[in-house]
Amino acid sequence: MVATYAIPPEVVCLGETMAQVTPLPGGRIDGRSELVLRPGGAESNVAMALVALGHRAAWASRVGADPLGDLLLTALDEAGVDLRLVERDPRLPTGVYFKDPAPAGSSVYYYRAGSAAAAMDRTAVGPVVAAGPRVVHLSGITPVLAPGCRDLVEHLMLQRPVAGAMVSFDVNHRPALWDRDAGPELLRLARAADVVFVGLDEAARLWPVSDAADVRELIGAPVCLVVKQGAEEAVCFDGDTVVREPAPAVAVVEPVGAGDAFAAGWLAGLLRGLDHGARLRLGHLAAGAALESISDQGTLPPTEEICRRIGVPPARWRAGAAADGEG
Repeated sequence: MVATYAIPPEVVCLGETMAQVTPLPGGRIDGRSELVLRPGGAESNVAMALVALGHRAAWASRVGADPLGDLLLTALDEAGVDLRLVERDPRLPTGVYFKDPAPAGSSVYYYRAGSAAAAMDRTAVGPVVAAGPRVVHLSGITPVLAPGCRDLVEHLMLQRPVAGAMVSFDVNHRPALWDRDAGPELLRLARAADVVFVGLDEAARLWPVSDAADVRELIGAPVCLVVKQGAEEAVCFDGDTVVREPAPAVAVVEPVGAGDAFAAGWLAGLLRGLDHGARLRLGHLAAGAALESISDQGTLPPTEEICRRIGVPPARWRAGAAADGEG
């Protein structure tokens, strides 16, 4: 049954989320540390961060009819994410991964082969169309999961069945998932999007580029391109406009999830009609909260503090929310 919406979500984030097993702060995957279960997935991370920033976000995916699927849905529901586009599979399991955190970078071990989400296909398109979002957010993780997932992402991006919706694409290159050269496929998808997020480090792995301007030249216009350069800065290219914002210094606890938070912050700024500089600053703020947390989702400051740090008057922030039907 296709869900109906009196008020549509502003953003639909489509992709797999798994049960993430990670140690408590200071621990490792070593048999001596206490472990916790949390949701772990790029697209659901974006959805949760968007909700935390005051937006209506839905997550579209599949999970198993198992306790781990229950765990994911409970956590996302408690975070306020719309789950009407999630299908439960009675045959296939929810995927699992283990994260061994360290400030310099985490080691991640995936157990996702044959998961319920890997069985996603074009049948997911109808419910997303019916939801009527302003933005469909996808990542480069989903098309490598299975042929049906690849067909689904290509259909959403190339055929544009969701009328009037922008397509946001986070390149999110995961080398361990690819058994082929990911560069050409991810470049083709990036060129088809309206908004692209990519880290300069991953772009340099994928393509013959050395700086943000090279990435812009390779992907081309009319894509709105955001290139993240780690702790240095983020650059937005939109037509002839180029805007740079330095990344504020933060005490890094664990880096996984920061890119998703950045994308959510930038998209929140887009939805509220903020200028490019404010969007980048909001992306940095959200990413910084994730960097300072052991989980993929950080704790954002109150609205007044967000406005102060990104240089937007509270009235302007509230006006953006009212324009989206929230005020």
